[in-house]
Amino acid sequence: MVIMNDWSARDIQKWEYVPLGPFLAKNFGTTISPWVVTMDALEPFIIDNIKQEPAPMPYLAHDYPFTFDITLQVGIQADNMANPTTVCTSNMKNLYWTPAQQLAHHCITGCNMCPGDLLATGTISGKTPDSYGSMLELSWRGSKPVPLDNGETRKFIQDGDTVVMTAYCQSDNYLIGFGNCCGKILPALQ
Repeated sequence: MVIMNDWSARDIQKWEYVPLGPFLAKNFGTTISPWVVTMDALEPFIIDNIKQEPAPMPYLAHDYPFTFDITLQVGIQADNMANPTTVCTSNMKNLYWTPAQQLAHHCITGCNMCPGDLLATGTISGKTPDSYGSMLELSWRGSKPVPLDNGETRKFIQDGDTVVMTAYCQSDNYLIGFGNCCGKILPALQ
């Protein structure tokens, strides 16, 4: 498992969403963390799945636990900042669908899966405003500024901003980290 930021260009996504759904807005960029953490390493952090109502289709149903207790944090660092401001703290246990269900759903129509293929869960948001997983949610569609430690605010990411995503699992005896997933927004070429 890795951390992945699939960078959505929300201004484009808003335009193309009806009638196409997200398309070009999702190929804006992709960043992944440097460490691949094996499922064996994550096994001690498996927790019970959330109750799904309505019950999923039979091909998605499973009775074994496959939800992970992985803390996720997102920070924004403006060009003039030494360190990022944490704008979101969430947890992978907030996902409605387990990774096993996501994989089953992805390949049910015959899509081949091969070793090394990269799948993403989508935005992982919690129930509280500090756990919303995207700028669209954090800024309430751009109507609520998100404060940064340097006194600036953001409604959306700006040129020069670096987004830093981190994730880790922690027990009493050890911590498993994924490394930082960092990406900087550069201005468009003129």
